[in-house]
Amino acid sequence: MILLTGATGVVGTALLRRLTARGEPIRCLVRDPRRLGPERVRVQIALGDLADPPSFRNALRGVRTVVHLAASIRDQPQGSIEELNGIATWRLVQAAERAGVEHFVFFSALSASVHDRTRFLRAKALAEEAVRESSVRTTIFAPSIVYSTDDRYVALLERLSLLPVMVVPGRGRALFQPIWAGDAADCVMAALDGGDGSRRYELAGPDTISHEAMVALVSRAAGRERLRVHVPSPVVRATLRGAEALMKSKTPATWDEAELLEVSMTSPTGTAGAESLGVRPRPMAAVLGAR
Repeated sequence: MILLTGATGVVGTALLRRLTARGEPIRCLVRDPRRLGPERVRVQIALGDLADPPSFRNALRGVRTVVHLAASIRDQPQGSIEELNGIATWRLVQAAERAGVEHFVFFSALSASVHDRTRFLRAKALAEEAVRESSVRTTIFAPSIVYSTDDRYVALLERLSLLPVMVVPGRGRALFQPIWAGDAADCVMAALDGGDGSRRYELAGPDTISHEAMVALVSRAAGRERLRVHVPSPVVRATLRGAEALMKSKTPATWDEAELLEVSMTSPTGTAGAESLGVRPRPMAAVLGAR
């Protein structure tokens, strides 16, 4: 039995399709099973979430492998970025050890560091440390930006491309190596089939591009190439903080999310991590159909 968290996320959606197609016994830890779509009839459901540690015990019953994808890049009503990424992962690892889990798969992030400027990457670094210190076999993936053709960020950029100009927060110079969710999911599938021993893989796509170039690529793929206007980071921060104060969790974007786009997330080994698992990542332009 595999326990999957984050099954409705960007990577989780792609991974769940692959696991159910292969006939793997899957249990998904979810708050709302309806978000699983058609896959909900093909899996076991464990009601709960990362903010509800007592739900881990039932979710882990009979589980041999945990694939922990759930994460949050913004504060939620049920917990902060630190609680939902760092503390929750530590608690889940401990619960997995008590339940006799044999393999714990975790998605961290490139550039995760306890000294990073962003709350999310600091929390991910602490979570990764907790996973590494576990007594069970672990596989850690540290990806650059993971995207799909219909994820929330790409959809937001496509909507913004309807405007006469595209707003780029800050200088837009941070570098990324975007990896398609389907390729990331294939890497997980390969790791699940792998042998013994704990491993860490950096996942990166074949292109190293700036945030501004990524904005231009998505708008071009949508058929609406636009002039790009940079807004200074202090202005973006003040605007988004104000929106958060008014709209709470319903705000379309937060400063914590925007700040992440000012931190480079690249691997010196490029696509080597994915290729070592037999996966050759596709360029972002090819996936989005940009010309």
